[in-house]
Amino acid sequence: MNDFNTTYGSASREMDMGLNAGLRGFMLGVYNKLALGIAVSGVIAYIAGSVAPISAVIFSSPIMWIVMFAPVALILASNFMMRNPSPTGSAILYWAIVVALGLSMGVYFFMAKLGLGGITHFVITKAFLATAATFAGLSLFGYTTKRDLGPIGTFAVMGLWGAFIIGMMFFILPMIFPNVPFFQVGNNGTMQLIISGAFALFSAILIAWNTQSLKETYFALGGDQRGMAVATNIGALNFFIYFVNIFQFFMHLLSND
Repeated sequence: MNDFNTTYGSASREMDMGLNAGLRGFMLGVYNKLALGIAVSGVIAYIAGSVAPISAVIFSSPIMWIVMFAPVALILASNFMMRNPSPTGSAILYWAIVVALGLSMGVYFFMAKLGLGGITHFVITKAFLATAATFAGLSLFGYTTKRDLGPIGTFAVMGLWGAFIIGMMFFILPMIFPNVPFFQVGNNGTMQLIISGAFALFSAILIAWNTQSLKETYFALGGDQRGMAVATNIGALNFFIYFVNIFQFFMHLLSND
């Protein structure tokens, strides 16, 4: 009987170790894809904002508007395109958004080059490091906490969409109604910082929530390699968007010092 218990306990521990190793491998796959995406977008942003011939094309109208709205269009379209995602389709979407956001964030390097808006390469570096530290802390919390983050995650999703709608309203309506003072509030730096802060706050919550959700997804998939490939791409995509939201908030905050 003792031999049976010893054998059963040993097998149980090996199973737990296997599950933990598999989970770590899955999460590392998500983080590695995220890190590569951040690196690629950073290189694209630097080239777009620092190489004069490319900057002249990207930041000239009407190309500038395409670069500005392409990430938003892709993110919105992903809600419909990813209803039955495949590994290839989700990977294409991920890299398309990485490239699009990289081009749009080239404006920071462009402004740093011209010395505009209090933005410098040092500010960009500080904002990136602050974002990376924030992301690491929140994701670690989401990975280790035993608390169910589902309810607060649902609230954060609604809050993020609300911030998006308000942000778009204050961006578009001043151009449509230039003589209405209320809509001009959106051009105020304080209002832009508040909206950016809302994006950052809800994104911060969602980093922890998505980390916990990815853990649950791994166990729910039960070794389905196709499903895990899709989950890796979608997980990295969500993290990447949240990372950019927080980075933009720190850029607003630090450039206003």
